[in-house]
Amino acid sequence: MRIINQYIFALVALAVLFTSQTVSAAPAVTMADIKALEAQLEKLKALLLEQNKQPKTVHKTPQSTTIKPQQSTQTKPITETTIDVYATIRPTFGLIDEQTQSNWDIRDALSHSGFKVTHEFADGWAAELHGEWGIDLANEGNFGKSRRAYTAISTPYGRFGIGKQRPAQYLFIAEYVDIFNHSASPFAYDPESIFFVDNLLSYRLDKGPFTFVAVGQFDGNNGDNQTDLFNTGLSYDANGLHAAITYQHNDVYDKDLHLGENSIWASSFAYEFTDKFYGAVSYQDKDYDRINNTLSRQGHTFDLSLAYRLAKHYKLKTGIFDFSDGYHSNDANNQSFDGYNITLEWLPTPPLRVHLEYLNKSFDNQHDMQSISVGFRYDFKHQWQYQ
Repeated sequence: MRIINQYIFALVALAVLFTSQTVSAAPAVTMADIKALEAQLEKLKALLLEQNKQPKTVHKTPQSTTIKPQQSTQTKPITETTIDVYATIRPTFGLIDEQTQSNWDIRDALSHSGFKVTHEFADGWAAELHGEWGIDLANEGNFGKSRRAYTAISTPYGRFGIGKQRPAQYLFIAEYVDIFNHSASPFAYDPESIFFVDNLLSYRLDKGPFTFVAVGQFDGNNGDNQTDLFNTGLSYDANGLHAAITYQHNDVYDKDLHLGENSIWASSFAYEFTDKFYGAVSYQDKDYDRINNTLSRQGHTFDLSLAYRLAKHYKLKTGIFDFSDGYHSNDANNQSFDGYNITLEWLPTPPLRVHLEYLNKSFDNQHDMQSISVGFRYDFKHQWQYQ
C-alpha cells in the first residue's frame, strides 16, 4: 500500500510541475528536474513489477473444527410386531334323536379363543407364538383343553415350529371340507383322524403355489421311544384351486404293548367355481396293520362339501359323508356310518352367522342318529401392529 501511495504522489507532483509551468510565473523546470522525475518513476515501476511476482496470500474464513458423524449408507433392518387377539363363540340348540331317545340340548360347535404374536426381526425372518384354548359352552362355559400352544421361527429356508399344532393331515385334507357349524365336522374325518397334535415338531416350506409340510410327534416314553407319529403332505393352491396328497404313519400301543401300526394315504380337491359356488372333496385310505394279522383291517373316510350363495346374506350348504373302520358289518366293534347334512345360513354382518341344520347318520351296526338345530356364531378379532 505504501508503494502505491508513492506512485500516486509522484504523478501528482509531475502534474503540478507541468501545470505550474503554464499557469504560473514560477521558475521554469529544467531538464535535470524532468530526468530526476523519470528516474523516480522507473524505480516505482520496478518495485510494482517485483510486488506482482510474489505469491498472493489468500485469507480464508476459519472452518469449524466440529467433526460431523459419518452417515452410514446401510439402512437399519425394519422390525415389525403383529399381535392378534381373537375369539369365536358358537352355541347351538337343537333336538337330537340318538340311541332311541330324543332330547333338547344346548351344545357347542367348537368355541375357542386365543392370541398370536408375530415379530419380524429381519428380511425373511420372523418369530411366532400362538396360544388357543377351547370354550366349553355345552357345560359351564369354562375354558377347555388347549388347541394350540407353540412357538415357531420363519426363515428364508422354511418355517420351524415346536409345540401343539395343526398337522398336515388337517391342513391339507380336512380344512377344505370343514365348512359346517358342528363340533363333529367333517363328519367322516372326525371319528379317528387328527385335528391338533401335541409334542409336535413341524416344518413348512412355501414355494409359489406349492406348500410342503412335514411333522413328527415326539412324546417321550409314551408309545414309541422315537417318533410316535409322522405326517407329511404336499399341496397346490392357485386360482381358486386346491389339490393335495398326504401320508400319515403312527404306531399303536396298549400301554407298553405294541399292537401294530396305522398308515393313511389321503388326497383332497377343492375348487371355487364362481363367487357363489364352492365344492370340496377329501378321501383317506387307512390300513390298520396289526402284529396279530387276524386283527388287521382296512377302512376309509369320504367327505364331500358344497356351498352355494343364494343371495347376498344367505348361503346353502350340504355334505355327504361315509366312514368305515374296516370291521365287518356284524362285528360288535363296528362303528361305520354314512349320511348327509343340509345347512341354511343367514349372514347379516361379516362377524355373525345364524344357521339352521339338519343332520342324518346311518350306522351299520348301531341305531341311527338325526338332529335338527339352530345356532349362532360370532367371531371377534383385533390386531395391533407396531415397529
